[in-house]
Amino acid sequence: MHIALATEPGDPQRPNEDYTSVALPASGQGGVLVLLDGVTPPEENDGCLHTVPWFTARLGGAMLELSVSHLDMTLPESLAAAISRTADTHRTTCDLSHPRTPQATLVAARWSEDTVEHLVLSDSVLLLERTDGSVLPVLDPRLDELPPAVRDLRAVVRALPRGSAERAAAGREYVRAVEALRNAEGGFFTAAADPSVAARAVTGRTPRSALRSLTALSDGASRWVEVFREGSWADCVALVAGQGPQALIDRVRAAEAADPAGAAHPRGKARDDAAVIFVAP
Repeated sequence: MHIALATEPGDPQRPNEDYTSVALPASGQGGVLVLLDGVTPPEENDGCLHTVPWFTARLGGAMLELSVSHLDMTLPESLAAAISRTADTHRTTCDLSHPRTPQATLVAARWSEDTVEHLVLSDSVLLLERTDGSVLPVLDPRLDELPPAVRDLRAVVRALPRGSAERAAAGREYVRAVEALRNAEGGFFTAAADPSVAARAVTGRTPRSALRSLTALSDGASRWVEVFREGSWADCVALVAGQGPQALIDRVRAAEAADPAGAAHPRGKARDDAAVIFVAP
C-alpha cells in the first residue's frame, strides 16, 4: 500500500482551512481517507466563537474515527454522526443556525479487501483510477448548476475591473445570492451543523479489484484541471502518482503566480488552500 498527502495554505499569513487524514485499522485490513475544505466566511459575524480550522479539525477527526472504527456504519451515517458530535461541542456557545456557521466540503473513501466506498459533498473531488488506467472523477455537480440568474451575476462580477467599487458591489450581491442557496433546496450542500445534509452527498461503491488508486483533492488543488486547464483528470492522477501530492500543489502555485489578477483564469481567490491525498490500496 502506498499513501501520500500534502496540504498548503493559499496565504502563508493565514491558517490553512483544509484538513487531510488517512487511518488504517488495527486489523491491518482496509483503511479510510478523509479530506475537508473549510468554507471561508465573509469578513463579518458568523455567529460562532471558533475558527474554520477549529471546525475542520474537529469534524475531520470525528469523521475519520467513526469511519475507521465503526464499520457497521455507512459513510453517510458516519458523516451525520460526526456533524452532530462536532455541533455538540459548541452548541451552547455559538449560534449554529447562522447561515455562515463554520462549514466544509468533504471527501471520504473507505476500502476493505473487497470494496471501496466513497462519499463526496460539495466541490472537493475524488478521482478513482481504474486498473485499465482510466480515471473516473466523482463530483458533486450542484455548485456548478446554480440558477441562471446567479451565474449571470458571477459573469457581471468577472467582467468588471478588479479593485473597482462597481466590482466590489457586484461581488457582494453575488455572494448574497450564493449564500441564499447554501444548504437549501435547489441549491448546494456543505457539512455544517445539520446532520441531515449527509444524505445529500454523492456516494457509491466499487470493487477494490477494479481500482488502482484513489486521489482526493480540495478545490484549491483541483483548479489545476478545472480552472487552469493544465491537464486532464488522468494527467492529474499521473502527476500525483509519479511525483507526489506536493508536485501538484507546486504546479497550481505556478499557475496562480502566472495569472495573479485572475484575468486569464477567473477564480474566487487568487491563491487558495490546497490539499491532496493519494492512496494505492
